[in-house]
Amino acid sequence: MSDSQTTVAQLRQIVERFVDQRDWAMFHNPKNLAMSISIEAAELMEHFQWLSAEQAYEAAEIQEKREEIADEMSDILAYLLAMANRLDMDLSTALENKMVKNRQKYPSEEYRGRFGPDDPRGADALE
Repeated sequence: MSDSQTTVAQLRQIVERFVDQRDWAMFHNPKNLAMSISIEAAELMEHFQWLSAEQAYEAAEIQEKREEIADEMSDILAYLLAMANRLDMDLSTALENKMVKNRQKYPSEEYRGRFGPDDPRGADALE
């Protein structure tokens, strides 16, 4: 499997099959799944805690650390896909709709290379 050859629907089916084989659907309510996503995201953050941006990139190149990071990212994705399954939400449509909102909220002309209106890099562009 690879990102370039696998659809979101296929990933959802993999997660759904895993959940069904263990009879875990009864535990997969929106609250539990949202909490699980948050917990796994915190576990991902632990790999980078206290590191500079440069050190974070370096850590992600160490094979053992890279595998651990990939595992945490996969846990987050699996819970997100499980939540989409339980709520019957189309993630591709949701992402597309959210990106429309983001483009409106953060126009590229105003935010290119900046993280917000108070970012001193490019403040002249707003004047």
